[in-house]
Amino acid sequence: MLFIGLTGSIATGKSTVSSILASPPYSLPIIDADIFARKVVEPGTSGYKAIVKHFGPTTPDLLVPITESMPADGPDGKGRPLNRQALGKRIFGNSEERKNDRNILNGIVHPAVRREVYKSIFWNYLGGSWAVVLDVPLLFESGWDRLSGVVMVVAVKDPKVQMQRLRKRDPHLSREEAQNRVLSQADVRLKAKRCEARGKGKGVVIWNDGSKDELKANVDAALAEMRRDSPPWWNWICLLCPPIGVAAGAWVYWQNININKRWREMEAEEKSKL
Repeated sequence: MLFIGLTGSIATGKSTVSSILASPPYSLPIIDADIFARKVVEPGTSGYKAIVKHFGPTTPDLLVPITESMPADGPDGKGRPLNRQALGKRIFGNSEERKNDRNILNGIVHPAVRREVYKSIFWNYLGGSWAVVLDVPLLFESGWDRLSGVVMVVAVKDPKVQMQRLRKRDPHLSREEAQNRVLSQADVRLKAKRCEARGKGKGVVIWNDGSKDELKANVDAALAEMRRDSPPWWNWICLLCPPIGVAAGAWVYWQNININKRWREMEAEEKSKL
């Protein structure tokens, strides 16, 4: 089974590509880390309790307000849901304080998400899918690229396009808030460069500065190449003979470790020239 690691940045079109991959003619299973990230911080979960314990004392509006339909202890007695806008203001930004808060939140959420992703991978493997999409915004940062046979980065070349799309999608954001959200993630152009450095058949960049039709054409071309490199018969061999599947997965993991090592060496060499 081919793992396609899908990533991008805010308002680059990653969600649109995910929808294309989930729809006919592909109908690929999507393991969406964002969905799991919301699931593992629902009221009553250990993630929810950890966030409230750490951020609650200094963020008065961390939970949604009490209303007639939202009692103080939540609709089911497990607590009120998190106020994501308030939490976002605590973690989005480029200051050291914001980075520290973001790291703490990631330390709470990421391990729980990782467990959910592994379970989903296992069930999709048993289902016989030829490919599964790992939709992870922080694919490189969280190390999920090491499991991916192919990394797909959805990017835009013009930063202005990214900002325009974000403010159109989320009109409640001020210009500064939108800028902070973009800056909270690695520059998508750098992600694209890292993806291309993986080499042919290992990384593909979907540039999305144009229309939706152009975007779909780029996705179609990328998927056609992946199908050629990962034919259905290979997936069935891995499914029917688990030791071969495990060996194939281990080989991909080892290759990706070496790919990441070369990337770090490239970064170090470029920095030495400055």
